[in-house]
Amino acid sequence: MIRLIGYFFGIGTALALLAAAGVWIVIGSITKDLPDYEVLSKYEPPVTTRVHASDGALMGEFARQRRLYLPIQAVPDRVKAAFLSAEDKNFYKHPGIDIQGLIRAVVNNIQTGGRQGASTITQQVAKNFLLSKDQTIERKIREAILSFRIEQAFSKDRILELYLNEIFFGLNAYGVAGAALTYFDKSVNELTVAEAAYLAALPKGPSNYHPFRNTERAIERRNWVIDQMVENGYVSREEGDRAKAEPLGVKPRRSGNYLFAGEYFTEEVRREIISRYGENALYEGGLSVRTTLDPKLQLIARKAMQNGLLKYDTLRGFRGPVTTIDVGSDWGVALGAVKALDDIPEWRLAVVLESSAEGLSIGLQPKREVSGALSADRETGTVALDDMSFAMRHIVNGERVRAKSPADVLKPGDVVYVEQKEGSAYQLRQVPGVSGGLVAMDPHTGRVLAMVGGFSFAQSEFNRATQAMRQPGSSFKPIVYAAALDNGYTPASVIMDGPITITSGNTTWTPKNYDGKPAGPSTLRAGIERSRNLMTVRLAHDMGMKIVSEYAERFGVYDHLMPYLPMALGSGETTVMRMVSAYSVMANGGRQIKPSMIDRIQDRYGKTVYKHDERGCEGCVATDWSNQAEPELIDNADQVLDPMTAYQITSMMEGVVQRGTATTLLELGRPIAGKTGTTNDEKDAWFIGFTPNLVVGLYVGFDQPRTLGKGTTGGGLAAPIFKEFMAEALKDTPPTEFQVPEGMTLIAINRKTGMRANEGEAGTIMEAFKPGTGPADSYWVIGMDGGGAVGGDLSPSASRAIETGGGGLY
Repeated sequence: MIRLIGYFFGIGTALALLAAAGVWIVIGSITKDLPDYEVLSKYEPPVTTRVHASDGALMGEFARQRRLYLPIQAVPDRVKAAFLSAEDKNFYKHPGIDIQGLIRAVVNNIQTGGRQGASTITQQVAKNFLLSKDQTIERKIREAILSFRIEQAFSKDRILELYLNEIFFGLNAYGVAGAALTYFDKSVNELTVAEAAYLAALPKGPSNYHPFRNTERAIERRNWVIDQMVENGYVSREEGDRAKAEPLGVKPRRSGNYLFAGEYFTEEVRREIISRYGENALYEGGLSVRTTLDPKLQLIARKAMQNGLLKYDTLRGFRGPVTTIDVGSDWGVALGAVKALDDIPEWRLAVVLESSAEGLSIGLQPKREVSGALSADRETGTVALDDMSFAMRHIVNGERVRAKSPADVLKPGDVVYVEQKEGSAYQLRQVPGVSGGLVAMDPHTGRVLAMVGGFSFAQSEFNRATQAMRQPGSSFKPIVYAAALDNGYTPASVIMDGPITITSGNTTWTPKNYDGKPAGPSTLRAGIERSRNLMTVRLAHDMGMKIVSEYAERFGVYDHLMPYLPMALGSGETTVMRMVSAYSVMANGGRQIKPSMIDRIQDRYGKTVYKHDERGCEGCVATDWSNQAEPELIDNADQVLDPMTAYQITSMMEGVVQRGTATTLLELGRPIAGKTGTTNDEKDAWFIGFTPNLVVGLYVGFDQPRTLGKGTTGGGLAAPIFKEFMAEALKDTPPTEFQVPEGMTLIAINRKTGMRANEGEAGTIMEAFKPGTGPADSYWVIGMDGGGAVGGDLSPSASRAIETGGGGLY
């Protein structure tokens, strides 16, 4: 018997050894190519890039996966408790696999026929980071082995940190920080017990517990998590009961742009980051971008530009409804399907229900609930005849026709925009057919403080401040005059403002002044104040277009300007941004600037990878003070214009405001220099102006260039927009005078002759002269002897520019 027992024992032992060897071989085969878990130490998940305004306000977020990486130390204990209770209550006790939990799950599945999981948080980390999601025995074995190894290599807190930052929550949210923002628009440390419990419920199946499609299941799962938190001692029973009584309270955070009126700016920054670092850096790199945008100035710029466009547009009549719908028993559904301009919250879409001689009865587009569903409420209102008076001149078959009654203009079913006045009274609105762009810049740093790319970003994402190539017209003339002042001319130099014909080969060009009349001999100052075309062409011809081209390129208006005379009148195409940058050179004393919409970019670890301000500062990092002088910022920008020339041209452009084409700005009551611009056939209206510390430029025109109307000028259309902006932007800032550079001499001259004025002489003006220069001793007119016909720099391309609107007018 003993021998028999020994025999069977030996056989059993051999079989056990063979089985163990087989298991070892199988496990060895399964694990021979296990992923390297050490990669977890270098974990860099795709992280959201965030763009902020200069005051720190969030402007936009860009991500393929909406994730913000959060160190475990920054995760509140309450949030940790919710996830541990929902996923792995023994996390801090087991070695990677929870044997008790596994046995409990197996028994429960046998008893109920369910499929309760038993994966620990460590196992989920192994699966999510290193393995596929295949439901196979082989994968589970690999997962278990990796879990043991991960537990040996990393701390529990590090494993939990990886888990909380990697998991998917639905709505394109990854990681607990991203989920808190996406679902509740809160940071994790602001989450309540109920909110933390709901987030902890989501990883099991985000679509199963969708807050709006599966609300009841979501609440049931959340309450189960709360019960687990109570059972595990993380919250009291009373606190748990209060949390379970709360609604889900989900308020999805909208993606994209967050700062009102900052859409054009944010999009321009997005394009710049892609240009610098590529799409992956933008959408996965977790960059922190601090822009130059001043939110207060941006709101002012938006309002001024929109008011100017609306004023121009309403004077030209009503072009018709947005669309037409069937006014049935529930017009709200059909009206709700019409897309509104979501960046013009002052306006709402409405459908005409009745139209009579007294006005309109309207139904307003239903508002959307948090879930995205249309509200069941149906709001109505009225539009009185006086509040739609501009529409009484409406466009019919391309002709403007005066209507006798609102019923002649709009009928039931027509969809229009309205703006609330008070109560249920509304005013009729329409999206302007004209558009334009505006830029406000700090001339000392090139920081773009505000930018408007059009009436509405929702209507058109095309940025007219940076992308629209337009002819600047007479707003280019200060570049010509600055070049002259830098090359021997003075503000008192007299140029013949008389008829001139430029002939080159078979091409002939005869420019004209805006009023069609020559002014005769005039000083440079008078020429720019009155925006004289004839003397500007004669001046450019006298000094040579190559010099003009050089200065235009030096100022950044063009990369390469062909040296043809029509270009002196602004017939070359450029952008608002470039023109504002050029005027900044004159405003800052002649220093070159690099326009920038980004102050600083930091990577995901907080390291600065880009900084716009390149000025040096010796002594700024001194560890102590030993009676040394205060540190100074060293401006290393190139000097592209003589500071004295910069003051002279600035003084001349002050005259444009005081006596010239922009006298409407005198009402601002502060020193302002600037220049109007209007192109041939009144296709574009410009104004660019500045104080010592702020440069603002804009144009108004149709996207497909066509006339704005006879008599439309930069002084009449663009300057009032500038005026509205400056009045609000500078209302709390005391007036600042333009500083005369040291060494310049102020001399009284005769405004007409440019010669030194006698004491008490009428028609004088104080003019600034550089050392070694002054008024002429005798009356001399440049161009007087040249006649009216000269050879010039014309070309086929220049001729085309003239024909299509080249040649600044006014």
